[in-house]
Amino acid sequence: MHKNNKLHGFKAFLILSVSLFFISQTKGQALLSIRAYSTVSIGAAQFESYLPKLKNKRVGIVTNITGVIGKTSIVDTLIKLKVNVKRIFGPEHGFRSNTEAGEHVKSNRDHKTGLPVISLYGANKKPSKEQLKDIDVLIYDIQDIGVRYYTYISTLTYAMEACAENGKELFVLDRPNPNGFYIDGPILTDEYQSFLGLHHVPIVYGMTCGEYAKMVNGEGWLKNKVTCKLTVIPLKNYDRKVFYALEVKPSPNIPNVQAVLLYPSLGLFEGTIISLGRGTDFPFQVLGNPLYSDTNFCFIPKASAISQEPRYVNRRCYGLDLRKSDYTVHHPRKIELSWLIKMYSNLSKQEFFEANFNYHSGNKLLREQIQNNFPEEEIRSSWAEGLQNFKKIRERYLIYPDFN
Repeated sequence: MHKNNKLHGFKAFLILSVSLFFISQTKGQALLSIRAYSTVSIGAAQFESYLPKLKNKRVGIVTNITGVIGKTSIVDTLIKLKVNVKRIFGPEHGFRSNTEAGEHVKSNRDHKTGLPVISLYGANKKPSKEQLKDIDVLIYDIQDIGVRYYTYISTLTYAMEACAENGKELFVLDRPNPNGFYIDGPILTDEYQSFLGLHHVPIVYGMTCGEYAKMVNGEGWLKNKVTCKLTVIPLKNYDRKVFYALEVKPSPNIPNVQAVLLYPSLGLFEGTIISLGRGTDFPFQVLGNPLYSDTNFCFIPKASAISQEPRYVNRRCYGLDLRKSDYTVHHPRKIELSWLIKMYSNLSKQEFFEANFNYHSGNKLLREQIQNNFPEEEIRSSWAEGLQNFKKIRERYLIYPDFN
């Protein structure tokens, strides 16, 4: 496509401005600290790398409200640039709206473009042959946060699988991973494969979506070991050693920097009796239960548009306020287990763990270790071999310099 005025008009959106946190060494331990301000150019903004490849192609787009260039949806942007967009596929939380986590999303038509929107978090999580029959290229553009049980990478996997099975090409427009500066957590085992985790990776895997897609393809992790025709449009000026504060919240209950950084640790509580602050102004920044014995901090979950039935609605919960935790100011580059141990110890007489905890942790061992009062370092040591093996696999698919 020649450089016309329309394309020139999008130059203002080429750069995503982001807060930057540097990894520094303090007393021998790597910490993450606020340091400066920087820029990164997202894959979606690299028009010269992918627009020519879309000429005369029928295009489908897997995206949601995070798939923006500046403040404009990738869908609206490409339509304005005369790309033949045929269909939109929405993941968990929907396309333009932001539905509650776990809430099934119905297929519909986009009110702005009139295009059909196919939900990949409802009746089916994978594009069907029928839905892809009039599409040549499928584009994936979603802002992830780099955590195994954050379901966007499962959506990516199923999109790759559908493309491979139906002879379609997939473009991944890469975006920064705000938790991409470390790797930690237990490795998923076969027994607990689900939409919360499909692959043998740790909770925090330190890769962008583009890198992750390359790994899924290269390791033969798609069903029947099919291979997707994959093109990754990479970031420019991306430094994995920094934290990127996102301009658009990645999901309704991840509203700010603190929630993004805390999510890898607090997501484990999804499978427990603990409230994570849904129904408050600070979800994924607090932990609480009505029976927690330390009453110094409390909150009351209320029904809201994005949390219609939050856990312990209208009940006073006591627990931990992590909004000003040192963890988010000087990040230790590891999942914080002490909160899980502390909450379990305080409420151990209750049925603390629920059925889906193991699907979040990825195995049954972590639950058993907590219940049997294993020291934190002993729990971490049980992850070491799996993490080392994963790091060797991961190295083969990195597009950007590593953080080490």
